[in-house]
Amino acid sequence: MPRPVHNSPGVDRRREFEQLARQYERDLFAAAMRLTGSRQEAEDLIQEALVSAYLGFDSFELGTNFRAWMLRILRNTHINRYRKTQRSVNTVDLEELTEEPRVEARHPSPTMTGIEAEVLGSIPDEGIVPALGELPEEFRTAVVLSDIHQYSYEEIARELDIPLGTVRSRIFRGRKRLRESLAEYARQNRMI
Repeated sequence: MPRPVHNSPGVDRRREFEQLARQYERDLFAAAMRLTGSRQEAEDLIQEALVSAYLGFDSFELGTNFRAWMLRILRNTHINRYRKTQRSVNTVDLEELTEEPRVEARHPSPTMTGIEAEVLGSIPDEGIVPALGELPEEFRTAVVLSDIHQYSYEEIARELDIPLGTVRSRIFRGRKRLRESLAEYARQNRMI
C-alpha cells in the first residue's frame, strides 16, 4: 500500500502558501471590505484572489513581501470583477440589504489635508464602511484606489481603463459624497 508523501516539494509549497495567507488574512479582509463595502462580496473577492494567488504561487519569490503581493492580486481581482460587472446587468442580493459591513482597520490617506485626516481618524469604522458602501461602485473604486491604496491618478486610469479626467471626476464626486455622508454621521454622533 503506497504511503502519502509528506515532504514533497508541492506539499511544502502549499503549506508555505497557507501559512503566509493566514498571517495576512485580517489585512486582506480589511482591504476587501474597503473595495466592496459588503461582507459577502469581500469574502467572495478574497476567495477568488486566494485561488489566483495559489495558482501563481510558483512565481512568488520567498523572502519578498507576500502581503504586498497578495494585496495587489486582491486589487487586480476586484478591478477585473468591476470591469466584468460593467458589461452585465446589475442585481442586488437581498441578504446584502440587511447585512452590516464591518472592517478591522482603517488608514486615512496621507494625501488628505490635516483637518480631513483628523476627522476621518476620529470616525469609527462602523461610520466609514457604510458610507463607502453607499457610494456607487465607480466612485468607491476610484476613491479606495486613491485614498486607501495611494494609487496615482494615472495608475488608476490605467487600472480601470478610463480617461484621466474621468478618474479625477470620480474621485472628486466620491469624496464629496463621502464628506456629506460622514458629516451627517458626525452630527448624529455629536462629533461636530
